[in-house]
Amino acid sequence: MKQLLYVTHSAGYKHEVLPYSQEVVRKLGADSGAFAADCTDDVGTVDWNALERYDVIAFCTTGDLPMDDTARNHLIDFVRGGKAFVGIHNATDTMYNFAPYGQMVGGYFNGHPWHQEVGIIVEDRNHPSTRHLEESFRIHDEIYTHRDWSRENTHVLMRLDNSSVDLEKAAGKRADNDFAMAWCHPFGSGRVFYTALGHGMPTWSDERFHQHLLGGIQWAMGDAE
Repeated sequence: MKQLLYVTHSAGYKHEVLPYSQEVVRKLGADSGAFAADCTDDVGTVDWNALERYDVIAFCTTGDLPMDDTARNHLIDFVRGGKAFVGIHNATDTMYNFAPYGQMVGGYFNGHPWHQEVGIIVEDRNHPSTRHLEESFRIHDEIYTHRDWSRENTHVLMRLDNSSVDLEKAAGKRADNDFAMAWCHPFGSGRVFYTALGHGMPTWSDERFHQHLLGGIQWAMGDAE
C-alpha cells in the first residue's frame, strides 16, 4: 500500500480543525485502500533525509516551518524526483521565505476576504478530484486569494463564483479577480495538487470535500487519471 505523510504543523495561525482533519485523512486512506497515512503536527518528528518510504506528502501548515535548508530542499527534491505533493487550504500560507516551495505549490496566500457560503464553479469535471461534483455548488468556507499565482503555471480545477461574494472586499488582491479554488500541475517528474478549501468543520465534515481530497491525492500519486 502507498504511504502518505500528512503534516499539520502550525508555526502561525492554528486551525482548530486540524486534529479532526488527521482523522479524516487516515480514514480516507483506509476506507479506499489507496494509502496508509502517517500524521504529525510537528515537522521535527519527520526524518527529512529519508523520505523515500513515502509516495505523497500533504501539507496543511502555517508560518515559517522550523526546517533547515537541507530538509526543505529534500522536500522539493522528493516531488521533483517523481513523488507527489498535496496542499490543503493553508498550505499556501507557509514557507514564504523559501521560494522553491511557493513555486512548487503554485502560489502564496494573500488574504481571506470572505468567510461565508460561496459558489464554486468547477472548470474541469473530468479530473478525479472534481468528477463527482456538479458544474457549480455552494459551500461554507474561508476563501483565500493568492499572489505569485498564474493560470500559465497550473491547471485550474475550480474557481470562485465571483457573483456569490462582494468583490469590493478583495480590492487590491488580484486585478484580474481570478480566484482559483483548486489546481494541479506537474513539478519536475512529480505531481502537485492543491485545494484552497478546508478551513473548518463545515468543509472537513462534507462528503463532497472528502471525495475531492481523495481524488486529488490519487491523481497526485498517479493512481487516477
